[in-house]
Amino acid sequence: MNKSLKVALIGYGKMGKEIEKILIERGHKVGAIANYENPLTDSLIKDCDVAIEFTQPDAAVNNITFCATHQLPVVVGTTGWYEQYDEIQEIVKVNNSALLTATNFSVGVNIFFHVNQLLAKLMNNYPEYEVSVDEIHHKQKKDAPSGTAITTVENILSGLSHKNAWTCIEEGESKNIKENEIPIFAFREDNVPGVHKVKWNSEIDLIEFSHTAHNRKGFALGSVLAAEWLTDKKGVFKMKDMLGF
Repeated sequence: MNKSLKVALIGYGKMGKEIEKILIERGHKVGAIANYENPLTDSLIKDCDVAIEFTQPDAAVNNITFCATHQLPVVVGTTGWYEQYDEIQEIVKVNNSALLTATNFSVGVNIFFHVNQLLAKLMNNYPEYEVSVDEIHHKQKKDAPSGTAITTVENILSGLSHKNAWTCIEEGESKNIKENEIPIFAFREDNVPGVHKVKWNSEIDLIEFSHTAHNRKGFALGSVLAAEWLTDKKGVFKMKDMLGF
């Protein structure tokens, strides 16, 4: 583990509170808490070593930009803002700061990502198997599909020659799926931290590979591990950089 860090928490909902517990368990300090009622300011983040950001898609870009211009390394778990990723990447580089983003910080999920990418390369030789992704989250989750589902399907697409796009089908929705598309089926249920299933279905059999989160602790721990890793870095990173995949 790195030295004791002073961490700015940007967002203090369920995830923020879970991250706070992990920080304290690992000997770190919460140097600042920012949210809608207590916005980011120069004085708030003074002396902080790193920030961890879990807010909403409409706030993430401004929060990351603030951290970058103040050369405060930031770990970002918010999803739904990636259409501005290239712009943010440039802002971080111009300001010689550091950013680590992930659609999911769970170490188990990132192993799941990696294995799915390897499996897709193998399954590319067997086009009779049609692949799909199911994702189930709590009803409060605002974006669909989940960022984790998108990363999963993009990793699969990188290994397939006969698929080059994905489409999301939300519960109760009907949509025609094109031959080149991988469908993501998004479901929302009560009290579900996150379930992701990859299905390879043929006329003969079904292969399933899944990850189920029991609680938020894995996400929180992963984000703290990422913050510890990022503090002495410059540039833009993913979890695979930290994990050495």
